[in-house]
Amino acid sequence: MILKNLDKKFLINSFLVFLIFLIDRISKIYVIYLDKKFLGSEIFSSKYLNINLIWNDGIAFGLFPFEKNSLYNVLTLIIFAIIVAIIFMAAKAEGIKKYSLLMILGGASGNVFDRLFYRSVPDFIDFHVGNFHWFIFNIADVFISLGVFFMILTEIFVKDVKN
Repeated sequence: MILKNLDKKFLINSFLVFLIFLIDRISKIYVIYLDKKFLGSEIFSSKYLNINLIWNDGIAFGLFPFEKNSLYNVLTLIIFAIIVAIIFMAAKAEGIKKYSLLMILGGASGNVFDRLFYRSVPDFIDFHVGNFHWFIFNIADVFISLGVFFMILTEIFVKDVKN
């Protein structure tokens, strides 16, 4: 009965967010499993990519880790409020902007899930060139970054036809 009242676009958009969330969850569960199986050693190592699980309790890309639970809880509430704001923004947006917001929403949902259930976010993708390592990240971070990138491109290059 409820599904009759939901339009096709809403279901497609919800499926996209759920698919991003699911891909993120599966990748994290698999890496956590491999980390336990290999007792925390590097899971994969190559010239430019390592897969090595770390637990991030900071903001983004492991920046500003929190020692106190109260600060961590405030950060989690702020992230949750941002997710709610993105839901409202995505409901009003159209085109590339809408899908950019949905990518951000799917990724942010995956990371906030981890914050609530693990009290930190599992990161495991480590790109490097020689001794220079980029921040370690996960699949959710990839979708968040792509969503932000497409939002920036949209703001720069897409003209607002309503003006």
